[in-house]
Amino acid sequence: MRTFCNALAPATTRRDLLRLTANGFGLLALADLARAADGAPKPHFAPKAKRVIFLFMHGGPSQVDTFDPKPMLKRLNGQPYPGQKPRVQFAATGNLLQSPWEFRPGGDSGIQVSDLFPEVRKRADDLCVIRSVHADNSAHGGALLQLHTGSDTFVRPSIGSWVSYGLGTENKNLPGFVTLCPTLGHGGLQNWSSAFLPASHQGTPIGHSGIPAKQAQLKDVVPASAPHLQRMQLDLLKEANAEHRAKSGPDAALEARIESFELAFRMQAEAPAVLDLSRETQKTRDAYGIGDGKPTDNFGRQCLQARRLAEAGVRFVQCTHSYKWDQHANLKADHTKNAREVDLPIAALLADLKQRDLLKDTLVWWGGEFGRTPAAQGNDGRDHNPHAFSMWLAGGGTSGGTVVGATDEFGYYAVENKVHMHDLHATILHLMGLDHEKLTYRHAGRDFRLTDVKGRVVKEVMA
Repeated sequence: MRTFCNALAPATTRRDLLRLTANGFGLLALADLARAADGAPKPHFAPKAKRVIFLFMHGGPSQVDTFDPKPMLKRLNGQPYPGQKPRVQFAATGNLLQSPWEFRPGGDSGIQVSDLFPEVRKRADDLCVIRSVHADNSAHGGALLQLHTGSDTFVRPSIGSWVSYGLGTENKNLPGFVTLCPTLGHGGLQNWSSAFLPASHQGTPIGHSGIPAKQAQLKDVVPASAPHLQRMQLDLLKEANAEHRAKSGPDAALEARIESFELAFRMQAEAPAVLDLSRETQKTRDAYGIGDGKPTDNFGRQCLQARRLAEAGVRFVQCTHSYKWDQHANLKADHTKNAREVDLPIAALLADLKQRDLLKDTLVWWGGEFGRTPAAQGNDGRDHNPHAFSMWLAGGGTSGGTVVGATDEFGYYAVENKVHMHDLHATILHLMGLDHEKLTYRHAGRDFRLTDVKGRVVKEVMA
């Protein structure tokens, strides 16, 4: 900085320097946001999807009770599992346990879906069910981190952050990545963190799992009563920050704070209206199951808000049903309760997106951090099982009414067209027009990517 000052004409004062460089500093700090707003970040190839809505079922839904029917479990119910159980198990399990629910075909495709999801079953022709997903960690914390960031061990950017970094936002007045009512446990904010990516790509949480979705809001983001005064305040703050930076040098934390101030200022013009569900018709709110006292109210609000955010240009939106799907006991009662809370809202979201012609370029992703064992815990429970579980995709260029992969006859292990979490991430990025091997960021002397050094695109899910 001293060399730069000495090169200026003698008449240039320190105050003049700050005045001359303040705007440039602000533009530098906001360069990443500006590029996104101008559309500069480009996909690697033509995308099939423009945005993602992730419906996260925290706890681990049972694949053999939802989307992966296993007649053999019914036939051998109560008998010992005839195969080799995993070497490392989260807890001890006993004999085989049949599903308490019947599976029935849905839509023209005839995909088998259990009675837990009668409304989603009606949308079977929109679903691409992947029955052969597998991952590496049998504990919730590590499994959530791998699901969201690709690593169950290290701090890494969330998939939502990678999508935002790779594509930017479609709306400069809204974040590129929003997470609705996220869980505060099992990794907490690391699940929506941008880690070493620029901080503008971190997920913006609205509420958290500890409060009802009805109370979730963006604090202090309200329509500005005097935007010109706020602009003057921000410009003054920018000048003070420029002075600080002139003394201290680059400061990533400071620049992240500047970006957050600028985005919050712009959000005042649009975010309150986007998040206001009263702008929807009563018919629409009823379709999502929104209403005081209804078991579907909480997740219905998240799903409708996700549609509004996606429609407004947010690239990645996550809805979290937390933390309810971990049935080591009371499987029948609790899985029934959980499904009742989300079944109608999910089906309504799919139908609403389709009716608005948004499903074709909106990728809807459903699933949890792992599945459950076909062998029982006690008389009415299942343990964690990362070796085989089901997820489904809908819209966004996927092939609806199809099933990809298979598990063994008991649903314990993925055996056919196995899809690792890295493969799933690579496939989601591919649908968004991003090559997972090219979407990299240089940090600590090496190039990082969401899929690390692995991952393949699962072509079978493509339309």
